[in-house]
Amino acid sequence: MKRSFVDALANRRSHYAISPKSPISDKEIENIVATVLTHVPSAFNSQTTRMVLLLGENHLQLWEIVKATLKERISAEAFVQTEAKIDNSFASGYGTILFFEEQEIVEYLQKSFPSYKDNFPVWSQHTSAMHQLATWVMLEDAGFGASLQHYNPLIDAKVLETWNLPKSWTLVAQMPFGLPTGEIGEKEMDDLNKRMKVFK
Repeated sequence: MKRSFVDALANRRSHYAISPKSPISDKEIENIVATVLTHVPSAFNSQTTRMVLLLGENHLQLWEIVKATLKERISAEAFVQTEAKIDNSFASGYGTILFFEEQEIVEYLQKSFPSYKDNFPVWSQHTSAMHQLATWVMLEDAGFGASLQHYNPLIDAKVLETWNLPKSWTLVAQMPFGLPTGEIGEKEMDDLNKRMKVFK
């Protein structure tokens, strides 16, 4: 389903009805992650973004961690709805991509370029956002439906422990993906005249 970047970007949406099926091989999914990490830019070429691809039982384990964490924090009544949402919209997919930022690099840059010290954490988030969008668009182009979730920092410690990841990695977002199973509506757009200015 190769399309232009514009087509893929325009068709990207948040999909909450996804199934545990894939239109491409696991190797091709890995190639998407590798391509994003290789070619998406970062401030000072810092390459702070780290991505973890969870498939199969690892994908399901992540969402069990999310449910167990939330069960301890919200009422039993509220958890019933939360569990259903996680089971039917996130855990129901084929996999999840985790986005992290390597804080050791951010701190090194802060020390190396003190004039920009306050900017590096912000630029790190910008870098992560670009990786998230590029991944989302490439998954969309491959035939997946995905959404972006933020259960961090509640699950950070357990995620690092479960997959033996460096403590200097800060979790930024979680992207569950799978084969879309439901229709999505049109996206509402604000008036471009309020959001865009052109001076010639």
